[in-house]
Amino acid sequence: MNNRNPLSMSSKLTVVGLLVAAAGISTLFLTTSVTVPAIPIGPILLLALAALIGLGRWRWTPIAGVVMSIALVAGALIAPGLFDRLSNPAQVGAFVGTWVQMLGVFTAIVAGTVATIQNYQPQATIMGR
Repeated sequence: MNNRNPLSMSSKLTVVGLLVAAAGISTLFLTTSVTVPAIPIGPILLLALAALIGLGRWRWTPIAGVVMSIALVAGALIAPGLFDRLSNPAQVGAFVGTWVQMLGVFTAIVAGTVATIQNYQPQATIMGR
């Protein structure tokens, strides 16, 4: 009775983007390139959303990844030092971690938007004779 549709390619890319973003933020934390909070909520939420999208089959789940990714971009733009970390390869941990994070969140934004649109399109059915 549990008919689970396979994930679309765009949903899979959303999951990958969220996992990559979590890896980027974790790199920033591990290299102490940014202030590490007591509870690293960013990577935890990204991993939870990736699991929700990958394991759940609700139509709305990719948009949650998009919203989280947009919030991360907004937070990165508000926090000081984003452009310094993106443009200074001498600080390897900060440079790599920030680029990986941005690659992941922008992948999740684009793929999650496409996945959500696809999920809400009417399904074509083939009529038999």
